Amino acid sequence: METRKGVEKTDPQWARVRLDANYGLRRGAWYRIVTLTDDQALLEVNRQRVSLPRDSLQIVAAPPQSWSIVPRPRDAKNLTAQWGEKYAVCPGCRNRAQLRQAPQALRCPRCDQTFRVAWGEGFVGVG
Repeated sequence: METRKGVEKTDPQWARVRLDANYGLRRGAWYRIVTLTDDQALLEVNRQRVSLPRDSLQIVAAPPQSWSIVPRPRDAKNLTAQWGEKYAVCPGCRNRAQLRQAPQALRCPRCDQTFRVAWGEGFVGVG
């Protein structure tokens, strides 16, 4: 990871938006951090770099291996109403998937990988 303003070089980190705010990123999706400062994070998003306020992000040291549960955003686009009030986001490819009941694991229809569902982590964008 690149560093600026005296921030120590560290192993790769990952971030996702933790607020119910539209930053143009898929809510619940994890992105690799390119640069991290006290105030900002530069994320790699679809081969482009996007700068976001650091305090708007949840940051982890390892790439997550579980589906994120996301409440339906009030400004949702391209998200069928039939999915209801929440959906899941794949940690492998960022694809969204409908939640039926409360599965412990889901297979992604896009990348065909199976991951556990992170029911215990709390919903992204809440609180």
